[in-house]
Amino acid sequence: MKKNLCLVLAVVLLTSTVLFGCQKKTTQTLYVYNWGEYISDGSDDTLDVNKEFEKRFGIKVVYDTFENNEVMYSKIKGGGVNYDVLIPSDYMIERMIAEDMLQKIDFTNVPNYQYIDAKYKGLSYDPANEYSVAYSVGSIGLIYNTTLVEEEPTSWSALWDTRYSKKILMINNPRDAFAIAHSILGIDYNTTNEADWKAGAEKLKEQKAVVQAYVNDEVFNKMESGEAALAPYYAGDFLTMQENNPDLAFVYPSEGVNSFVDAMCIPKNALNKSAAELYINFMQDPEIALANAEYIYYASPNTAVLANEDYSLAGDEVIYPDASALSKTEIFKNLPQATLNLMSTLWDEVKLY
Repeated sequence: MKKNLCLVLAVVLLTSTVLFGCQKKTTQTLYVYNWGEYISDGSDDTLDVNKEFEKRFGIKVVYDTFENNEVMYSKIKGGGVNYDVLIPSDYMIERMIAEDMLQKIDFTNVPNYQYIDAKYKGLSYDPANEYSVAYSVGSIGLIYNTTLVEEEPTSWSALWDTRYSKKILMINNPRDAFAIAHSILGIDYNTTNEADWKAGAEKLKEQKAVVQAYVNDEVFNKMESGEAALAPYYAGDFLTMQENNPDLAFVYPSEGVNSFVDAMCIPKNALNKSAAELYINFMQDPEIALANAEYIYYASPNTAVLANEDYSLAGDEVIYPDASALSKTEIFKNLPQATLNLMSTLWDEVKLY
C-alpha cells in the first residue's frame, strides 16, 4: 500500500536545488525528539526527510524517539537534555505550556503554517496559536487478527474477553489505558473525580489476568507476527501493521475513542531555535508533508497534502473515517496535578497487581 515516492523525491530535490541552492550552508546540529515509527525515513524507496533537511540546509539532525507522552515529559522535565523540536500530543502540549516548558514560535519563520487546516488551529491546548504547529492527527482504535478472533469486535470489552486470554495486548501508557476503561464505564476521559479514577483502575485490574503484555512500539511485531489477537493502538499504525499482515483488521469501538493532534513544539531550553523553526517550516512544505503523510499513515492537517491528487490515502476509511464509523470522540485535556498524581499511583497499582 505504501507508495513508491521516488518521483516525489525527484520533485523535492529539484525544488531544493531551485529554492535553496544559493543558501549559505552552516555547520549546526538540530536535536529532534519524536514518537517511534513516526517519520518518513527512506525505507521502501520513500524520502528520508531528515537527510533531505540536512542536504538542503547543512544542519545535522540528531533524531531520538519516545514511546509515549509521559516518557517524553519525564525526560524533558528531568533536565540534562536539550532538544530543539518535540512532537507531543495535545494534552501534553497544554501541560508543558502551563509549566513553562515550551517557548513561543516566531511564525514569521514558519510561512508554511499557511497550509495547516483552520480546524487544527486555535484548539484548547494552544488557543492563541503560539507554541505549536500540527504534525498529524488521528484516533485510537481496536486492532484484531481475523484468524484468531471469532467475530468482529465492536466494543472495548473485547480486551477483557477470556476466550483470548494471553492473546490480548494492552497499551502501556496510563492516559490511553484509563480512557479505554472509562469508555466502558461511561466516564469522561477528563474527569477529576477520584472515585472515577479508582473505578477505572479496578476495571484495568480485572483485565490483568488475560493480558499477554503491556506494549507500545512492541505492538508492531506482536500483531504482525500473529503472536497476539487483540490490541488497542493508533489508526495510522494499524495501516503499517496491516501492510505486513493482511489478516489484521481495525474497528472504532462503539463506546467512543480518543482523538488527538500531535504537534511540533520548541522546548524552553532549546539551543537552536532558529534551526527548529526552519525544521518546523520544512516539515510543512507541501512535498515534504506529502512524503511524510504517505509514510506514517496518519491523517494530515496539511491542506496542500489533502488537495494533492497524488495523495494515495485521501479518503481512507481508517484514518479519515465517516461519522458512522467514528460517532463518539473525546480529546484529552491537561489534568490538575492532583489528578495526574492519582493516575500515576493507580497505574503503578494496576501494573503490579
